[in-house]
Parts: sequence; C-alpha cells; structure tokens
Amino acid sequence: MKKSKKKPVTEQYAVEFADNRLMAALSGPHQKNFARLEQRLDIRITQRGNRIALSGAERQRGAAILAALYARAEAGESITLAEVDSEIRFTDGSRAQTPGAIRTAAARLTRPRSPAQSAYLELMREHPLVFGIGPAGTGKTYLAAAYGAHMLYQRKVERLILSRPALEAGERLGFLPGDLKEKIDPYLRPLYDALFDVLGEQATRLIEQGVIEVAPLAFMRGRTLSRAFVILDEAQNTTAAQMKMVLTRLGEDSQMVVTGDPGQSDLPGGRPEGLAEALSILEGVEGVGIQRFSDADVVRHALVSRIVRAYTAKGR
Repeated sequence: MKKSKKKPVTEQYAVEFADNRLMAALSGPHQKNFARLEQRLDIRITQRGNRIALSGAERQRGAAILAALYARAEAGESITLAEVDSEIRFTDGSRAQTPGAIRTAAARLTRPRSPAQSAYLELMREHPLVFGIGPAGTGKTYLAAAYGAHMLYQRKVERLILSRPALEAGERLGFLPGDLKEKIDPYLRPLYDALFDVLGEQATRLIEQGVIEVAPLAFMRGRTLSRAFVILDEAQNTTAAQMKMVLTRLGEDSQMVVTGDPGQSDLPGGRPEGLAEALSILEGVEGVGIQRFSDADVVRHALVSRIVRAYTAKGR
C-alpha cells in the first residue's frame, strides 16, 4: 500500500490593517499593486477584507512594503505602480528605509523614489552647491525642482531660478518665430514640466509674479543671485567658461543644484565640457555635494533602464 505524499506546508505571513476603506487604494485598480509586488518579489498575496496573507521567501519584505504603502494611503496620498516600485527600491529584505517627503505646496508632497534620490535630497539639505550626475530618467531635475519649490514653500528662499543652455540636441532648428520668450521657451520646456508637476497651477501665478524665473544660461552673466534657489539643468552642454560663470553667480543665502548627463553632451567637437571640468576641480571642496546616479536608479518606464544599460554596455 502506497503512502500518500503530504503537500508541503507553505509558510505565510499575515498582516491586518485597521481601515477597511483604504484597502481598495492599497490594492489598486484590479489589484494591480498587489500583482506588481507578486511579480517583483516572487510572492503570493491573498486578501480577505482588511487581512492580507503573504507567502514566499520575500513575504516579510512584502509585508513591510504594504505597511509603508498603507501609511501613504492614510496620509491621503494616491498609491500608483510608481509608488509600489519606489517602496520596493527602499527595502533590502532585512529592513525598510523611510524616504523623507518634502512639501512643495499646501496639498502636494514629493518623495524620493530610490535610495540614490534620497541621498541626493540629503545633499541638497546639507550643501549650498550640489551636483546630480547620471543618465536620463533618474529624477535629477525633477527632484531638484521639487526641493526648490519646497524651499519657496518654507520661505527659506525668495526666488526659484531655473536655467539651461539653449542648445539643440543634435539638430539645427533654424529661425524660431516670436518674441524672445517664445524663442527660448522650447529649450526650457522640461523645466516648466517639472515645475507644473510639483506645484500645479500655482506655478503659473509664481512665474507671472517673477518669484519663479526660467531663463537661458546666457542671461546669467553679470548677475548676483541672492536669497535664491538656482537650478542649472543639462549642464553637460556648458563650456568650461560658462560653468565657471554660473557657479560664481551665487549670492547671500542662496543654493544651487547642477544636473547633467555626461553621456549626452551636445557641445560641438573640440570644445571643453564645463561639467566634467567642474567635477574634477570641485570634488572634495567643502560645501559641495556630488550625487552620481546609475541605470539602476532610473524611475521612468522600466524599459528606459534597460535602454540605458544596453547603450552603456556598447560604450555609447
């Protein structure tokens, strides 16, 4: 007589949440948030009311992530797949890190979405000059704009000044119609996008009042920027002379963040790159912080990270 084989007992880790009304926000539409956790951590999630059971090797890590997401839902934040991915990045299996949120407007919070972004935010809190260096999609400009908006909201600065070189990305656009503002706006659109995302419609009013200024790099010469938060974006497209010029604009009670991707320079051949020179000269100088991002820190579409990795592997 054959003995029947016993099915292996699957260990579970259960967590129960207090407010049943928040479970829909936690699980997401059609339980997409749970599905993302199951896929990324190779676990199984079962929900009954406000009780969730998790099975799999990473079940406790999954429970910690759910607890962090539930806390966000309690605070009135929306829980999207981006927030799920963010919390996954902030756990290492043994402990959960808590990314600090910054308030950019009365009803708006921004959180770092990776440990590198969290370190970047800490550098901005501690240093008057910070460099954010790395590939596209790592949130360098976005988080700098969010922190600048936070400084405005906290009344720690009086102005937010955003600048970038007006240089085409590998193509000549020719004559652009309109007045000066209309000519330079296409080059500065990424900065406007970041501002409207972290401030909402309030950004329009602040721009009209001159509290927020978006200007091409050429307009910075001769100025002293006091009580301001300054962002220089696309710094890989600055020459050595331009970089020195803009870094020496800092005035009393001001702070500057310089962002760039050394792998995407559009400078004509033979011209010295200001970003690379500044990094080699200023690394280790007191008051200067440098945060380097990699393809692992990309927070856009998951495919962007793989694209960056593929190009890097080919030396491009």
